[in-house]
Amino acid sequence: MQSDYSVFDIVGPIIIGPSSSHTGGACRLAGAARAIFNKPIDDVEIHVYGSFAATLRGHGTDKALVGGLIGLKPDDERLPNALDLAREAGLKYRFVIEEEMAAQPNLVRFEMRNDKEGAYMSVSGASVGGGNIIVTRINNTALQISLKYHTLVVDHLDRPGAVLSVAKILAANQINIASMNMYRQGKHDRAYMIIEIDQPIERPVLLALRSLPNMSVIYIPQLY
Repeated sequence: MQSDYSVFDIVGPIIIGPSSSHTGGACRLAGAARAIFNKPIDDVEIHVYGSFAATLRGHGTDKALVGGLIGLKPDDERLPNALDLAREAGLKYRFVIEEEMAAQPNLVRFEMRNDKEGAYMSVSGASVGGGNIIVTRINNTALQISLKYHTLVVDHLDRPGAVLSVAKILAANQINIASMNMYRQGKHDRAYMIIEIDQPIERPVLLALRSLPNMSVIYIPQLY
């Protein structure tokens, strides 16, 4: 079976150790969840599965996950102090050790809340080796996001013309689409467009996308 990862992916990036999966990938995954939520996180439950659950504190996975949620990068020298930094920032966090088997060995589910707006979002994903990650679910929708490209996450209603309206704006601004995938809960229900693009998006383009009716557009710069 052909792999999507090169030897350089498996060797991994420069990170604060000890493990590219349990610290580097964990921090990056938490950062992805933070970006997708796109609001200040006041309270979060962090559900860990598999080897993440088994080695949570021993490998520093707890610090990596919390660090990512407050915006630290995998190579940030402050990562070992992430729990203290989170408390100073006012983030309330709880870890929940899950004993059930998961589809991925390094799986985590973030249940994030913003008090001011009364907002809630659940984001699940896995660290898949060498610091690489995959987001596998947003709320009740199963999907796949690697964040190896600049990425647009478009939450919208499943209606004719939704894809075309987004693609027109990107084409008008000479933005090349590397890949586009659609995920939906059901016909005419909530859906997500996951659009990977080859270059960063400038603010005027993002504002144009966000002006489209019945859509919420989140832009996540390439993570690695």
